Amino acid sequence: MDRYIGKLLDDRYEILERVGTGGMAVVYKGRDHRLNRLVAIKILKEDLAQDADIVRRFHDESQAVAMLSHPNIMAVYDVSRWENVDYIVMELLDGITLKQYMHRQGGKLNWKEALHFITQIMKALSHAHSRGIIHRDIKPHNIMVLRDGSIKVADFGIARVTSSNQNTMTQEALGSVHYISPEQARGSHIDARSDIYSAGVVLYEMLTGRLPYEGDSPVAVAIQHINSVPLSPRELEPGIPEALEAITLKAMASDVNKRYISADAMLADLEAFRKNPNISFDIPTPELASGEDEPTQIIGANTPSAITHGSRRVLREEEMEDATRRIPRQDTGSTRRNNPDTGRSRAENRTRPPREEVDEERRNPWPIVGAVAVILVFLIGIGYFLYTALFGSLSNPTQEITVPDVRGYTVEEAQNLPEVLNGNFRIVEGEQESSAEEEGKIASQSPDANTKVTDTEGNRTITVHVSKGLDSPEMPDFYDKEANLAKTTLEQLDLDLEIKLEEEAHEEIASGHVIRQDPAANSPLTEGQTVTLYVSTGRDTKTITIIPYIGQSYEAAYDDLTKAGLNVVRKDVYDESVSEGIVIDQSIKAGTEVSEGASITLTVSKGPEPAAPSPSKEPENTPPVEQTPEPPASVTRTLNITLPDDRDVVHVRVEVNGQSVYDNPQVETSLKVVKPNITYTPPAQVRVYIDEQLVDDTTYED
Repeated sequence: MDRYIGKLLDDRYEILERVGTGGMAVVYKGRDHRLNRLVAIKILKEDLAQDADIVRRFHDESQAVAMLSHPNIMAVYDVSRWENVDYIVMELLDGITLKQYMHRQGGKLNWKEALHFITQIMKALSHAHSRGIIHRDIKPHNIMVLRDGSIKVADFGIARVTSSNQNTMTQEALGSVHYISPEQARGSHIDARSDIYSAGVVLYEMLTGRLPYEGDSPVAVAIQHINSVPLSPRELEPGIPEALEAITLKAMASDVNKRYISADAMLADLEAFRKNPNISFDIPTPELASGEDEPTQIIGANTPSAITHGSRRVLREEEMEDATRRIPRQDTGSTRRNNPDTGRSRAENRTRPPREEVDEERRNPWPIVGAVAVILVFLIGIGYFLYTALFGSLSNPTQEITVPDVRGYTVEEAQNLPEVLNGNFRIVEGEQESSAEEEGKIASQSPDANTKVTDTEGNRTITVHVSKGLDSPEMPDFYDKEANLAKTTLEQLDLDLEIKLEEEAHEEIASGHVIRQDPAANSPLTEGQTVTLYVSTGRDTKTITIIPYIGQSYEAAYDDLTKAGLNVVRKDVYDESVSEGIVIDQSIKAGTEVSEGASITLTVSKGPEPAAPSPSKEPENTPPVEQTPEPPASVTRTLNITLPDDRDVVHVRVEVNGQSVYDNPQVETSLKVVKPNITYTPPAQVRVYIDEQLVDDTTYED
């Protein structure tokens, strides 16, 4: 049994169950009793809590994320230390990691879904980078996919503000090695472009179903990030659009100066591609980084691919030597005394080719002859093209053909149509498409049917798209959505669905919102199917039976009523026969049933009214003293102020007759309602302001 289960941290956060373990901490599901909501609680592991540097880094995580507020970033609510337990309170997410989601989908995603996810990831990084925060550990394991298809970037555990020391050594680079940027692997300077590289690797994996680099050890993988070039995504999956491949390769450029300069720049290309999937981007030539801070590498540093930037030209041995040493070649006939390279032995010099051989090689005329021949062939080809273009059309009038209509046939049937066979047309099958045409039959074609086109080989090729039938509509996700909106959405599907609404009380879901649904979200819907929406009625309201309080002390009656969940209003009056502080009347009769939250007024005795002082004899010419009228009795009332739900914190202020009696600038709207007590002498004008906007103006006469 986990020793934290059942604990109440800081008399506020109750730990309910263990949900996961990370490198630094254990994550629990908990409940915030102050705000009555479920949260995630991350507790630092005991063996790490003794290290002051780790504790500092653990707290830095929350401070970094607390600066962020974005729908695609997991929120941090609180950070604290309780009885030597360091913990962070975060948003509890209902979903799975992107890695788990990809596994469920067979390892890879279609490019449209990958575009949907990477766009949200880049929006999260754009927000973080604008606040000076670098994630440094972007990977599918740290990205949550929620039930509505949105994502949240989580675990800023190794995030650092850009103003802090960035020259992190390799042994301190904590990111996962399969997604690590080359500069992280080298221990070089890190900036926001490192996150862009890691996001590019995530996009590569979503599109291809595999990682760009694999190895027997983390070191081997890290070296590949520095010294290797990944396979083109379209080599692995030809169906990936060229523009999306270009975006992926640019994000994964080994040279940081050839990557996207910012997350916003990558978002701009993603948006342009989304609007036009046929857009063309310049694909960067895959090559290795050549930054000044890159140390000399042994593995792969002097391979032909490294020297030629990925081309396949094989270098001669003497070229390899020149490329690596960069030492001027000397005459091998010189003596050791005259050789500037005195540190090299005669045996080394003997491995160099004689000068005559080098000169002979340099004087070889065949490369020049070959280059001239290529240029001549090119010029002849251009001349022939211009001649046929200008004069060929005059001698050979353009012939036109009519494209046959093959829609409504299967591919095999279309290939055997007489007009296809006689016209030497060729049928090529393209992608399937959703259509009202019967499944398996041709839904559309290119060129269009019955159109006249020029008689060319290309126009005799008809690309057909076979129908896969109409897409089955799926059940939308209505969780925490208004029931009326959900019902209207279902009715618009035109499936003649039988929609049932079942009411249930719920502690957290607002009244009138959907708690759950049957069938579940994303399930296929069929015509005439029964759909049940379970709608919240809000909290389960308790019913209280009022007992007689007349004759009791006000304090006892007040305690009993407030514990039962009622609001108590006090009214004080003089009474000759009842002692001070005793209830003499109640606004709700005994035996009446009321709902929790109702208000009841208790009239309380102030005791006998003080006797007027006896008049004393005064001179006849002294005017009579006017008696000061008795001030009316004061009243204490509990207000019910409903808070807005379009912001997190509001400023609530209450004025009585122009005087402020309640002022709280930090009221959390998750409380739904705030109930301040006010005391006034009727009649009184009570005004309620939320964020300095007047929301209620009431005059109380009693």
